[in-house]
Amino acid sequence: MIDELYSREILRRTTQLQHLGRLRAPQGAADRVAKLCGSTVHVEVRLDGDTVGDFAMEVEACALGQAAAAILSQHVIGAPVADVFAARDALRALLKGEAAAFPERFADLHILSGVKDYPARHASTLLALEATCEAICRAAPRFAA
Repeated sequence: MIDELYSREILRRTTQLQHLGRLRAPQGAADRVAKLCGSTVHVEVRLDGDTVGDFAMEVEACALGQAAAAILSQHVIGAPVADVFAARDALRALLKGEAAAFPERFADLHILSGVKDYPARHASTLLALEATCEAICRAAPRFAA
């Protein structure tokens, strides 16, 4: 069963992290930690209106957290802020075993569906998206719900 959790596709994604590091002048930043496993992520964003104009992150996470961060990192620049929040909400739903409708640019997050059976792994899987949404809200408080 653990082999299904760490599928070949998930492990492949761990090598595809993009936009690593820090931005020169971020508008918003956030740090998140998964207390159970110690995974961490630091995210910085710059917005261009209602779109993510630039993005950088530092990730020290398990394979699940890295895979989710990699998918995010490949598609977040140029994404409407609403799509980033929708992706986070869809991933939360997926992990609860509920129907999840991901924005098209973040559809690859479906590869994490097996994580729903491992509640201890939910926090690390959500780290990058949670931190990105928090950074967006710090950059533009109008997005805070």
